[in-house]
Formats: sequence, structure tokens, C-alpha cells
Amino acid sequence: MRWIYLSPHLDDAVLSAGGLIYEQTQSGLPVEIWTIMSGIPQGSELSTFAQVMHHIWGTSSAEQTVRLRRAEDDRAAGILGAKTLHFDFLDCLYRRGQNGDWLYTDVFVPPDEEDADIPRQVAAALLPRLAPDDILVCQLGLGSHVDHLLVRQAAEMLGRPLLYYIDIPYFFRHPGSLGQNTAGMKEFFQPVTEAGLKSWQEAVDAYASQLTSLLDSPENLHESIQKYWETQKGISLYTPE
Repeated sequence: MRWIYLSPHLDDAVLSAGGLIYEQTQSGLPVEIWTIMSGIPQGSELSTFAQVMHHIWGTSSAEQTVRLRRAEDDRAAGILGAKTLHFDFLDCLYRRGQNGDWLYTDVFVPPDEEDADIPRQVAAALLPRLAPDDILVCQLGLGSHVDHLLVRQAAEMLGRPLLYYIDIPYFFRHPGSLGQNTAGMKEFFQPVTEAGLKSWQEAVDAYASQLTSLLDSPENLHESIQKYWETQKGISLYTPE
């Protein structure tokens, strides 16, 4: 019985549920992190939006960026004892429409109509890899990041029982969205020990290229995760009742 965390990007699952993943692997459960939007773009052209993000991350080409982030993800998962699987769908930073125009200049927007088929494509890529007894966990989509919304839609197309986990750090910025996104759901508390918290924070640090853009500074991110953990010494998962 595998626990499979669907992660829109190369950091989302560890940021959001790293402590729980550690506790699960320590108890002998096999855990895998499947990152959906981790494809390597072809060509050297970048949108202005992508150039700005690369400048923040200290990277240049899209290929360099994604390969670096895949390596960071492997290191982070290794700290927690989980395995990784990287799919080849492109991050919204790198997606273009049929006319060649870049689809996104912001990530907190509804999916572009030209992305309407992505959930079906993602579901089709996931389905053959899933075993009947796998436990599938996907993000709620707090903060309405376009890629998080698309991955949730894909997960819900699979026709399987799902658990949902809270999107970090977007929950810190939009705490009120939790109630809206979990209405009618049942909450399952999952304890995380102090050792789990420490490993969670260590794994987050493995995403070195992302730390300044996630919550202003690594220190703020550490402190926010600490406070989040302290509210109940664990995290919550949700499922439709």
C-alpha cells in the first residue's frame, strides 16, 4: 500500500506535508511524490515572466532551472525517505498557446481555455501507474495557483478515493480559503513528532533555489512552518464525506 502525494511543482508536497511524509516512511510505509509540472521545456526562448522568476532563483535557461529543481526535489525526498517521480508536463511559466503566445503572466489566475485538456492528459498519465490499493493525496488548491487547480481537477477525474492536503505556503497567505475549500469534507488529524518537524524543515531547505521566493526568506518559512506545526503538533488531511 503506497501513499502517493500528487505535487503540482517540484517542492509542493514537501513544503505542505513533509513532516507527515517523514512519519509515514519511518513507520515503514512506502511513500512516493509524483510531481506533475516538472517537464523540461524545449528551446531557449523565455517569457518576461519566466525571466523574472529565473532572476529571483539565480538560474538562466529553462532546462537548467528544471534540472536543478528536479535534483533539489530528489534531495528533499531523500531526507524524508520518500521516492520521486517527475512527469513531463510544463510549469505554467513555460506554457504557450497554439499561436505561440505565452499563456500566463501570473500564476494566481484561472486556467487559460487553452489548458482545458490538461487535466484529462494528466489523469491519463497517472492512471496506468496506479495500483488498486494506492492511497492518493492531492492538494486542495488554496490560493488558486493555476497549476494546483489543474492537478486537483486531474486527480478528481481518476474516479478514485482521494485525500486532500493543505497547500503551503499559500495557506499562510490565504488562511480563509481553507474553510471554503473543505466545506462538506471530513478532517483527519495526522500527528507529526518534533523529529518529523526537524526533518520537514531540513527537507524544505533542500529547495535552495526557491527559498527566497516562497515566503520572503528561509527564516520566515522556517518560522511559519514551526508555528503551523505548533497549533496541533501535526497536520490535517481531508476527504469528502
